[in-house]
Amino acid sequence: MTGTYLPDAFATHKVEAMVKLLGLDPLDAEQWDFLQSETTQDLQAAPGSGKTTLIGLKLALMADAWTSVTCGVCVLSHTNTAKNEIADRLASLAAGRSLLRYPHFIGTIQSFVHTFLALPAVRAKGVEVRSVDDAAFETAAIRLLQHPNYSTLRSYVERQRDGTGIVTGATFTYKDGELVVTGATREPPFRAETTSGEQLSSLKWTLARRGIFRYQDMYAIAKQYLAEHPGIVPAVSARFPFVLLDEMQDTSATQHELLDLVFASSPTVVQRVGDTNQGIYSDADAVSGSASFPLSGAAELPVSRRFGPQIAAVASRLAVRRPQQVHGAGPDGQVAVLLFDEATATDVVPTFERMAAVIVPKDILLRRPPRVLGARQGRGGSQAYPQSISCYVPGYIPPGRPTAHRILIDAARAAGTQWRSGADSHEAATELWNALRASFVPLTGEGLPALGRLERSAATPGGKVRILLRELITHGATFNEASWGMITEQLTAQMKLLADGPLKAVGLEFTPTAEVAAAVGGVPRSSAAVPAVRSVPGTIQSAKGETHAATLILECLEKTGKKFDVTEALRMVAEGSDPQRELKSVQAAVQLVFVGATRPTHLLALAAHRDRGKRYAEVMIDAGWDVRDLTEH
Repeated sequence: MTGTYLPDAFATHKVEAMVKLLGLDPLDAEQWDFLQSETTQDLQAAPGSGKTTLIGLKLALMADAWTSVTCGVCVLSHTNTAKNEIADRLASLAAGRSLLRYPHFIGTIQSFVHTFLALPAVRAKGVEVRSVDDAAFETAAIRLLQHPNYSTLRSYVERQRDGTGIVTGATFTYKDGELVVTGATREPPFRAETTSGEQLSSLKWTLARRGIFRYQDMYAIAKQYLAEHPGIVPAVSARFPFVLLDEMQDTSATQHELLDLVFASSPTVVQRVGDTNQGIYSDADAVSGSASFPLSGAAELPVSRRFGPQIAAVASRLAVRRPQQVHGAGPDGQVAVLLFDEATATDVVPTFERMAAVIVPKDILLRRPPRVLGARQGRGGSQAYPQSISCYVPGYIPPGRPTAHRILIDAARAAGTQWRSGADSHEAATELWNALRASFVPLTGEGLPALGRLERSAATPGGKVRILLRELITHGATFNEASWGMITEQLTAQMKLLADGPLKAVGLEFTPTAEVAAAVGGVPRSSAAVPAVRSVPGTIQSAKGETHAATLILECLEKTGKKFDVTEALRMVAEGSDPQRELKSVQAAVQLVFVGATRPTHLLALAAHRDRGKRYAEVMIDAGWDVRDLTEH
């Protein structure tokens, strides 16, 4: 990276000054080592070890010392939430804000592939991209399937159970130098040369020419682009002499292969950070072999400042992918087990809430309400008990897809942040409009036009949309519930005029609702009567990366339908068994328990059926756990 940033970027006095400016705790030896590392390496970071803070600190120091105007830092994550967290940290510093604009790039792996590889490839073929979204593709594919040209395929699909998945999951795969049409996870049930196979391929290519793609398509298109234009690799790697990959454990084999094609043989410094024990990908899509994370000799951050020794001891016993001794340096916490039966399952959550109210300081509990987590949301066809969150929380309704309002608010905030960090207003407006038109599908016609094709006269729908987009970008951060409701109604009306008919947000009607209040942080009027310690239920997967004051893990049936996750976790802790010798199905179940169990600062509670969990009670009590049998009260 010679010449891209000042050589004293990570000098001790600069680091100490930045730590003081950000109000951070003093760094330990392992954190110093990673911070000052300027070579390719992996970092295995225990939950709560300050990984995100350390990344933000390193990037702030690099931004302060960066000198190149053509080469930049590339920061990749897996979710927009993680990306936004990093961007928000940088936006709080004058120097850090420079990383939010050219020549730097902060985004998801998906957006990196889109921006630098797949979208240029598609546009080079003269195709205007309308949407890259699985749900939008599904809507368009089902509509197109009704055309007479696809009668044989439609007839076949209608005779199959869940046959529409063959069409809605049609995906491009790069094979033998060309793009071929396959299923989302496997080949279709017919050969490509059959009539149905030919019609499926025709349908997929027709939607591609219309600019409608699935997320996975973009990786195949990117691979073809790299193969046909070998000069792209040195150009991209020269643009980014430093790449930081966050949450590396969730990188799929497909993503890793593509990133390797770009950076593995280049002089780019690639630093990968994550916790392999928190990986939630399937074994089928996991990266293995010499590319697996973390590589041998990786640096470690074993100290968690989120929780204390009690919870750390549980985490250490449940590290199934890679042995790691987690050291707890956070608040002294409590571990509890709640034993129940069919008659007392609904008492588990209220008991946990009362415990949290006693153990967790009130101000912390108000700031971070207790969380109730399970691996499954709803009951399946098995008679085994309990199966899911709904067995403990009567009337529990799993959260649905993001509402139209949520999509609008998130997109507007992102565009506003981009604009305030120095980006061109037209660029921010384009990003906002693309997010909206990819999410809302006209029930008639071919789709909403690109921003450049919208009319400019303020008297036209296009001109009015332009005005509304500008308003969202410049003032959206200050909107209250009423403001969001008003601008949503105005935007809805103009979008319908542009679409020449009604709009549909995939799975939802685009109509103003009271959900705006929740989306912008409003509080329902009825919440005043809700106790401060009322818990929030959800899946373990959805809580990944969060920090809670108190967390309850509800025992659920693991995916094979043969074992129960919390019971298996308790058995492993009590027996001191080797996690890597367990069945793959048990490892997968316990790994999710590990993710949930490493969220809390003060109270970790595990709920297990009495018939299975009672046998481990004595060992748990000896370890200092609070074991409560709800069937005895």
